[in-house]
Amino acid sequence: MVINVSTQDFEQKVLGSDKPVLVDFWAPWCGPCKMVAPILEALEQDMGDQLSVAKVNVDDNQQLAGRFGLRSIPTLMLFDTGALVAQQAGALTRAQLDGWLNRHMNLDTAG
Repeated sequence: MVINVSTQDFEQKVLGSDKPVLVDFWAPWCGPCKMVAPILEALEQDMGDQLSVAKVNVDDNQQLAGRFGLRSIPTLMLFDTGALVAQQAGALTRAQLDGWLNRHMNLDTAG
């Protein structure tokens, strides 16, 4: 299940996670964000044992958006053991997202 993360629980749910976390910084008014949402849901269903997917509403969590210097949404950030591993701005197709994750993680996508 995709989890919603706020400024208050970001440290615990993302940085403290025992598996990699893909964070989607989004807003309800953002068209490309709406396009990415079902792709992220499917990704979490397919790879939830290897990767957590989290969503941060930038309208409700402006402090987090500022902390990471976001300039556009959607922005995807991949965290592993509390460290930012990769960042991607803009909407991606599932194939593009899979390729991006494979470049930055050691995931078993054959499963």
